[in-house]
Amino acid sequence: MQPNSEPPASRRAHDGDYEIESLAEFDRVIASGSLAGHRIQSVDLTDRTFALLSTDTTESVFLGCAMEPDAAAKVRAGGALVFPPIPDLPFDPYRGSLYGPDELFEGLTDAGYEATPDARTYHWYQETRTDGDVFASMLRSIHDDAVSDALDEHLVGARVVGVMGGHAMERGSAAYAGAARLGRRLTRDGLTVATGGGPGAMEAANLGAYAAPFEDTMLDSALELLAKAPYFTPSITDWARAAFEVRRSWPGGNSSVGIPTWFYGHEPPNAFASHIAKYFVNAVREDGLLARSNAGVVYLPGAAGTVQEIFDNATPNYYESRGEPTPMVLVNRDHWTEKLPAWPLLQALAADRAMGPRIALVDSVDEVPDALARLASGQAS
Repeated sequence: MQPNSEPPASRRAHDGDYEIESLAEFDRVIASGSLAGHRIQSVDLTDRTFALLSTDTTESVFLGCAMEPDAAAKVRAGGALVFPPIPDLPFDPYRGSLYGPDELFEGLTDAGYEATPDARTYHWYQETRTDGDVFASMLRSIHDDAVSDALDEHLVGARVVGVMGGHAMERGSAAYAGAARLGRRLTRDGLTVATGGGPGAMEAANLGAYAAPFEDTMLDSALELLAKAPYFTPSITDWARAAFEVRRSWPGGNSSVGIPTWFYGHEPPNAFASHIAKYFVNAVREDGLLARSNAGVVYLPGAAGTVQEIFDNATPNYYESRGEPTPMVLVNRDHWTEKLPAWPLLQALAADRAMGPRIALVDSVDEVPDALARLASGQAS
């Protein structure tokens, strides 16, 4: 670069907030007179033709933004890269924000689960995942990358604790109630609860987070209501409607994160996670959930999936590839030493490593908060 010459538009934009994810943000930026170097994600610009015709769009990128043809032609001629919306898709691959339960379950009340965007996206995935179509594969990848970007933006500055556990845990069980109490306690302690976003233990922890602002009796009443539809089979519709009945009865619950996947699309997302990062690629989803759990991970009883998550997390803690090891708390001594003896192997891996003082085995969910606090300070259990 020559002395005193102006840097490229992309670099000028990257010096600040260069992503535009809503019409309000677009209007704010356009008032400055330039969109140069910005990335505009999935914003409907059909009513902003005049602004687009009169604005510098050098090195800008429009991802899935609806525009009038003359506006699209002008911004391309002005040096922008334009990825047009994809028609007839049940999802937006360029989305700039996380999902919410109302979005994924839209249509549930009137037409049942099969009519919802979540179900329709799963069916699209089933139809395209094995046909070898590079275009469908590209759309899935773009979507998952956009979701990761939105998730990172949402979690800036948050102390995130992951809660893992099996999908088979039924509403109405003592284990489900315990997982819900755990989610409530962690949220009240100022942590952001993040789960795999599905049914069972995952739903229970998100429910507990949702219940955190209310009197304790609210959770008892919610558990009683949910027990009428204990499992997502045989009817996802009945199971989901019970959750939305809880949300309507006690609006304004606390936020938490769910990170489910359409890879396991027969398992619906739960409606108690306020922010849902749903992925097509399960490996990206699992690694992303564990990597973002900077305040530690709690492992409730589960089966193969939960065992996999234990060692997916143990590996970077062992090698310190993500930096300092984070706490890992396994709950239910009998489950993790007798039924599925993951604990002895985890202990053996942790011996004489920096992760050694960051792992613990406890008997009940009531011991988890103190264990997390102890491990965060590096004190051995």
